[in-house]
Amino acid sequence: MDIVTGITEFAWIGWIVLIAIFLVIEMLTLDFTFLMLGIGGLAGLIADLFGAELWLQVVVAAIVAALLIFLLRPPLLRRLRRGEDPTPSNVAALIGMPALVLSTVTRLGGLVKLSNGETWTARSTDESATIPPQTHVRVDRIDGATAYVTGAPDTSETSEGEQR
Repeated sequence: MDIVTGITEFAWIGWIVLIAIFLVIEMLTLDFTFLMLGIGGLAGLIADLFGAELWLQVVVAAIVAALLIFLLRPPLLRRLRRGEDPTPSNVAALIGMPALVLSTVTRLGGLVKLSNGETWTARSTDESATIPPQTHVRVDRIDGATAYVTGAPDTSETSEGEQR
């Protein structure tokens, strides 16, 4: 038996191994990509069991996998991620947070206390601005351990006054 005949005769073993590898990778990544490739491999295995040539098995597997990746995977991912908590966390939760200047903030440095109680080194986003202590500011962005802030008018006094 020559090598080409051996490969075509035992291609079903290769398909099963390929499917198993894809499913194990899918269990580690949980992204549905390798699941779709595994189902494509199953289509190639079925084509082999019906007696298709090796090149046709590969084409069937590739077409089925591509269709599944582009047509079935996106709605599955949307359905999976539908229940995620949209609340920002970590650094993203700090963007837009009000803060109080503790020591003068310039473009070179300063210190602010965020409304969550954390104290951060800060810099002004406006290069010409000098923000004095006890001024209310808002966090524009975070870069490493530095909060970039801009002055924000204190609306807590006016909103309390309007409510009375």
